[in-house]
Amino acid sequence: MQVYLVRHGIAAPREDYHDDKKRPLTNQGRQKTTKVAERLLSVGVKFDLILSSPLIRASQTAEILQQAGLSKTVDAFDPLKPEGDIEQWLTWLQSWQLQNANGTLALVGHQPNLGNWAETLIWGTVKQQIVVKKSGIIGLQLPSIGTPISRSTLFLLLSPKWII
Repeated sequence: MQVYLVRHGIAAPREDYHDDKKRPLTNQGRQKTTKVAERLLSVGVKFDLILSSPLIRASQTAEILQQAGLSKTVDAFDPLKPEGDIEQWLTWLQSWQLQNANGTLALVGHQPNLGNWAETLIWGTVKQQIVVKKSGIIGLQLPSIGTPISRSTLFLLLSPKWII
């Protein structure tokens, strides 16, 4: 099973919004994310499901991925919020994996969570060494069901400048 961790695109400055949850993508953020989505599609990437943080900038990023044709389905997923918990996602993943063992999943969220989640899936611990740039992507091959999740394999780590 493959999982792509996608950081939201460039968002409006924090100081411009009283509520951080409502910060939208900027025009530049939309453009870069669209180019990344088009590039993914051009190399044959498709997602069975996109899970997104419910924050505006992440949900807009997920919508761009969907509109590009990368997936038919986008669901808001609270554990992808900045204060989200990987354990909640792992619990969800166990049941999803039973039906989609060879599936491809995209998780749209925030830094440092996505970097920390990648480290947990690869090394079993957070080392705060992996940084996902805005509109950047990490690709992981998850182990088969029953194998420790910390045996995931990193196959992709790209910032948008290497994609577009």
